[in-house]
Amino acid sequence: MKKIIGTLTLLVLVITLLAACGKSEANSEGNNQNTEDKKILKMATSADFPPFESRDTAGNYEGFDIDLAHMVAKELGYELEIEDMKFDGLVGALQSGRVDMVMAGMSATEKRRQNVEFSTEYNRSGEMFIFKPTNAFKDLESLKGKTIGVQLGTIQEEGADALSEEYGFTVKKVDDAGTMIQELNSNRIDVAYMDKSVAKGYIKEQDLQGFDDPTTSSPGMGIAFPKDSDLVEDVNKALKKFEENGELQKLKDKWLNEQ
Repeated sequence: MKKIIGTLTLLVLVITLLAACGKSEANSEGNNQNTEDKKILKMATSADFPPFESRDTAGNYEGFDIDLAHMVAKELGYELEIEDMKFDGLVGALQSGRVDMVMAGMSATEKRRQNVEFSTEYNRSGEMFIFKPTNAFKDLESLKGKTIGVQLGTIQEEGADALSEEYGFTVKKVDDAGTMIQELNSNRIDVAYMDKSVAKGYIKEQDLQGFDDPTTSSPGMGIAFPKDSDLVEDVNKALKKFEENGELQKLKDKWLNEQ
């Protein structure tokens, strides 16, 4: 009798284990299916460029580019994932296939077009020189002998290098806009040279002054993709839709026009 009971007990245990394994496999298959169905759009940015991209006090991404990226992802049926990195590493991230696209207030220059694809332009700002109110800089001629700060990898870096030869100032290159402002406030640079929309924000927050760069008409900002990306055409259609239905203007009113 004990042998029969032992055999029955063992049989029950085997059946229970098989049922549990079957349930686990079913759940595993279900989870894999959900993962496969989820379309992820990986975007890189450099979150030190308000009002285009930065982090709020809780560490969440915010800004014009961030809102627009979420709109594009939703329009195309993707879930957006954002990775923060230094600006001068963004093009490399695209080329290596690490991310699907870049939004970082990036100007669609001909030099960059040699390495990446760009969407249609979604914003155009121009450049600005900003400085502490104790300095009375009025034009490029007044910058002779001074030190101008720029962010590495930006169109302003290229512009400052070219202008320095004509107007006799020194260029100091830093990793991000926040560091540039620290350098300015610490008197390690005399002037910061940056995107106009970003500059206006710092002028307001830091009680700074500035003047527009009169020499250049930089290309507008575009969303960057790896060469031959299938996303470019669909993203351009989304941007056109947002332009026509007024959603793009709403974002500009929210983030840019209030500066």
